[in-house]
Amino acid sequence: MASQQFEPPSGTRDFLTDVLRARERVFAQIREVFERYGFEPLQTPAFERLETLTGKYGDEGDKLIFKILRRGEHEATGEADLALRYDMTVPLARVVAGYGSRLPTPYKRYAMGPVWRADRPGRGRFREFAQCDVDVVGSASPLADAEVVCALTDALDAVGVPGYRVLVNSRRALSGLLEVYGVPAELGGGVLITLDKLDKLPPEKVAAELVDARFLAPDIAEALVTDLTAPDAVERMRTVLKDSEAGRAGLEEIGRLLDLAAPKVGRDRIAFTPSLVRGLDYYTGVIFEVVAEGMPGSIASGGRYDGLISALGGPDVPACGGSLGVERITGLLGDDAGDVHRIDVAVTVIAEDTASDVMGYAARLRDAGLRTEVYLAASRKLAKQLKWAADRKARYALIYGASDKEAGVVTVRDMDTGEQAQVPTAELAAHLTGRCAPSR
Repeated sequence: MASQQFEPPSGTRDFLTDVLRARERVFAQIREVFERYGFEPLQTPAFERLETLTGKYGDEGDKLIFKILRRGEHEATGEADLALRYDMTVPLARVVAGYGSRLPTPYKRYAMGPVWRADRPGRGRFREFAQCDVDVVGSASPLADAEVVCALTDALDAVGVPGYRVLVNSRRALSGLLEVYGVPAELGGGVLITLDKLDKLPPEKVAAELVDARFLAPDIAEALVTDLTAPDAVERMRTVLKDSEAGRAGLEEIGRLLDLAAPKVGRDRIAFTPSLVRGLDYYTGVIFEVVAEGMPGSIASGGRYDGLISALGGPDVPACGGSLGVERITGLLGDDAGDVHRIDVAVTVIAEDTASDVMGYAARLRDAGLRTEVYLAASRKLAKQLKWAADRKARYALIYGASDKEAGVVTVRDMDTGEQAQVPTAELAAHLTGRCAPSR
């Protein structure tokens, strides 16, 4: 019990230096790709009004919203009025609804930061996790959908994710499929939420839930699941949907996305996947997920959500976007020890009467752009301080004693080889800057 008080809450983590540096490199690489595509940054609050979030993610999604109870004089009501953001998409829709005329058209934005879900933690699944999103608001062109997919896959390539595949489907195609099978419109949303479990549950369990929880006839439930999971599912979908206007439109937008994105993504890495559903209520057109060997679930996902902004009271404008899951991406990349050299220069302090001098040298090196750290503990033993420099993964250590001061030099020790050189104090910054540049 005593040890638990020092652990972070279930589903969250503390990030110590090496892990945090590795994550920051991933964020930087992703950001650089997003900027190359012309997406602009946006930051929104960590929490939103509860009514802004509810009703956008489906019944099961709404259950995962972290609610914030009323405060002050309203605390006793036990009611919630705010909630931690569930994703980056609904806050974007709120921003567009509120600032529409002040934003460019189309508005291409990216956002990076934590989101929260009251989910059961598991491998690659946390209650607090980071997302990196790109969205295009104000364009109905299939080029916008393709650009989102290409930006996300370029980012995956930039960080070095191996063996991923992009799965593509369309909400229109799925709606057409439900129409062909006579599923009432009022049951459609719940049926899609259950079908979204095809990547997590055996087909027979999904079919049973369609009967028991979604009230479909057993023969229809079985036929739906079979059509979506059969080896020839693509051919079955094309045959079944030929007489459905919505289904044909869905197949057409799937084909268009594949034509536009495949040359960049790789034709062997992107494909029409009928069993892909995406359970969020706000999707209206093409949808996609990115999966990779060694990680359950998706590492990226997205789609078109043309009605979301108007649902929040804003203009009726088209929109599409996608999101990268940083936790799952870093899980695929494996352990990263960070930079070989965490700092460039470790400055020892072996005598009190040289302390002011070495502080001055450290300041000069920092002004020159070198990562420089001064020994702050009490010991004046050189061996102990050199061990500290090694622990800090310093590339060089400065040693400055009475003889160095008298000669007007600083002893520079290469922490990799152990070699030492005496450098005139006036030349110290230039000497180290050139040698440290490759490691920075």
